[in-house]
Amino acid sequence: MSTAIEGIVSPTPRKPGQAASSLNDMPLTPPQSPPPAERSSEPADLHIPDNYVQHTLATVPPLPPIQFKNILKEIQWISVLAITVTPSLAIWGAVTTPLSTKTAAFSVFWYFVTGLGITAGYHRLWAHRAYNASKPLEYFLAFAGAGAVQGSIKWWSRGHRAHHRYTDTDLDPYGAHHGLFWSHLGWMVFKPRRKPGVADVSDLAKNPVVQFQHRWYVEMLVFMAFIAPTLIAGFGWGDFRGGFFYAGAARLVFVHHSTFCVNSLAHWLGDTPFDDKNTPRDHVITALVTIGEGYHNFHHEFPMDYRNAIKWYQYDPTKWFIAINSFFGLATHLKVFPDNEVKKGQLTMKLKKLRKEQDVLGWPTDVTDMPVITWDAFQQESKERPLILIAGFIHDVSAFLDEHPGGRHLLTKNIGRDATTAFHGGVYDHSNAAHNLLAMMRVGVLSGGLETESEKAIPPSQKLRILRAAEIRGISQASAKVAVAHAGESVKSEEEVTQLASAVHGAGYLSASS
Repeated sequence: MSTAIEGIVSPTPRKPGQAASSLNDMPLTPPQSPPPAERSSEPADLHIPDNYVQHTLATVPPLPPIQFKNILKEIQWISVLAITVTPSLAIWGAVTTPLSTKTAAFSVFWYFVTGLGITAGYHRLWAHRAYNASKPLEYFLAFAGAGAVQGSIKWWSRGHRAHHRYTDTDLDPYGAHHGLFWSHLGWMVFKPRRKPGVADVSDLAKNPVVQFQHRWYVEMLVFMAFIAPTLIAGFGWGDFRGGFFYAGAARLVFVHHSTFCVNSLAHWLGDTPFDDKNTPRDHVITALVTIGEGYHNFHHEFPMDYRNAIKWYQYDPTKWFIAINSFFGLATHLKVFPDNEVKKGQLTMKLKKLRKEQDVLGWPTDVTDMPVITWDAFQQESKERPLILIAGFIHDVSAFLDEHPGGRHLLTKNIGRDATTAFHGGVYDHSNAAHNLLAMMRVGVLSGGLETESEKAIPPSQKLRILRAAEIRGISQASAKVAVAHAGESVKSEEEVTQLASAVHGAGYLSASS
């Protein structure tokens, strides 16, 4: 989310020909007479190169780093005043003005009114076009958002779209990769080292409500932030001072930091159930302090969804507000990302976590790394150590002779023999654990000795083993090697090798199998 108090005041214009001394010499709100490119309905990002991000970061140098000796010149004083004056007024009011129950309740109500102007209006309606709003709802949200004192809709949405497009890069206006303080307050306190990346808001230039608010923003701000709460509390129950200090100043402090937390806390606290590529995270605490904007990992993954929380029990009053307006016909075309794709995102992250667990476990030697042994060699080697053939694999059971639950004799009698039938239910239908343990004893593959279907040779844990794309690409080659090994000298043509490879691959014979 974006918040910039200085967006309400235009900077001092430079003289003709005077060079900009910093990035912030550029106005934070569009000038009264926008240049031709801005007046055009053509999207601002229509002609940017395909390598815009890399090219810009590589060729456009940032401003010099902020140093202590020049720190006063690098401060955005209008923003600093705005985020310090309101807390000062709130503290002064708390000391000098008793807080009545009615004023406290109204302050909370006004917090949600102006906060929803940002979350349901600036954010989900105008920045992301997550739903369509009727004109009465648009005007309500435009006035409510002005009372949050976070810049005009057009200015705010431009910054927020840049944030989503360039998340965690130096073109992100409040990138979380610069640290918690920077994303919460620092980007407003200090002049940015780079201009935000290009973001298109040509659609908002065509919206009459957005243009109306942009033109009358200062007047709407003063009325909604201070005059309206003062008059409502004053004429309602005789508490003009309480209306100004509590529903006005103190409420504004909470609204500001609620939005700041979406930029900071939502990129720092919580988990990543949909994607861990960037910093956005989901957490109920962030949701509680941001009027439902705390399920930020979901939001960054599916930004045009009108919801932040997809489960019924998750706290997202902004979603509920939009849904209620939809029920009464004031909001339409609520966008919901396909549930199938949402679940894919969740599954992907679960698989990534499982893959991390999988990678710390020990697994059988890959079949492609095992020696291929003839029957005669197997017989000869069995005289030196206890080797047993099961499902085409040769196993060294020397370390397990005295540990076998059925007794040592059941193993020794099968040394130098094929015990496939006995192991797979002929004598005892062994457990998953037994299959997994047996696979860890493999020492070779019998040439031409595969007498049972290859599916039985795969231990249960490996039938569900997770593969990366690079591992999958190597399956065909490995499958062919296995097929040739088991076919022995009978395989002569390339066609026969291909057929065998397909058969073995189809049965999932590799150690990193389906």
